[in-house]
Amino acid sequence: MRWMRWILGGCGLLLIAIGGRLLSVLPDPLDVMVWLGGALVLHDAIIAPLVLAAGLAVAAVPARGVVRGALLTAGVLVLVTLPLLLRPGTPPNPSALPLPYGRNLLIVLAVVAVAAVALALAGRRGRARAGQDPKETA
Repeated sequence: MRWMRWILGGCGLLLIAIGGRLLSVLPDPLDVMVWLGGALVLHDAIIAPLVLAAGLAVAAVPARGVVRGALLTAGVLVLVTLPLLLRPGTPPNPSALPLPYGRNLLIVLAVVAVAAVALALAGRRGRARAGQDPKETA
C-alpha cells in the first residue's frame, strides 16, 4: 500500500502544480485567491463543525444509518441547488431557473425526510419480527 500513497501523493502534487500554473497566468489572480481563501474559511469554520456536531447528535439516534443517509442526501441536494438560489440578479440563461427552485428544494427535502422515517420504521418493524430488540441499531 505504500506505493499507492506515493502515486496518490504524486498526483496531488501534480494537480497543485497545474492549479498554480493556471492561477499564475490569470490577469488578476487575487480574486481567485480571495475566493479560495473564503471557501477554506467557510469550510473549516462553519461546515466542518456543523457536520461534526450533526454526527455527534446522530450517534445516539436509533436507526442512525438511515438518518445519516438522509442527512447526506439532503446536504448534497442543498449544495447542488444553493448556487442557483443565491445567484443575484436575472440568470444569463433564462432556462437556468425556469422553475421555483426554492420551493422545489423544500419539497424534495420533505420527500427525503418522509422516506427516511419510512425506512427507519420498516427496519424497526423487521427487526421486531425477527425477534431482535427494536431499539438496537444496525
